Amino acid sequence: MNSPRRHKAYWAFIGHRVSGLLLGLFLPVHFYVLGMALEGAQRLDGFLKFSEMPAVKFGEWGLVLLLSVHLGFGLRLLAMELLPWSSTRDARLSWIVPSLLVSLVVGLVFLAGVV
Repeated sequence: MNSPRRHKAYWAFIGHRVSGLLLGLFLPVHFYVLGMALEGAQRLDGFLKFSEMPAVKFGEWGLVLLLSVHLGFGLRLLAMELLPWSSTRDARLSWIVPSLLVSLVVGLVFLAGVV
């Protein structure tokens, strides 16, 4: 008997949910940094100097990659729900690999612009 966890759609589901959870964990940090801008320019400037570190740039790349993965799999879900499909599930599954490839390209383009 095949495990449902070996199915491509399961991994698309996991990718969409995990990227969404990690983006949700990032939001409080984002709001904190935006709050620094309200507290004064000196505090925000200090953080912006910190954000020039290579580890932070790598984290930014990871964030862009998470955003593009979440977007790609979200568009896949919208297409599954709203577009007419034939009776085969293969057409619906065909969106998984392009979503991942587009996400990777977006991440590489961002990385090229940051470095």
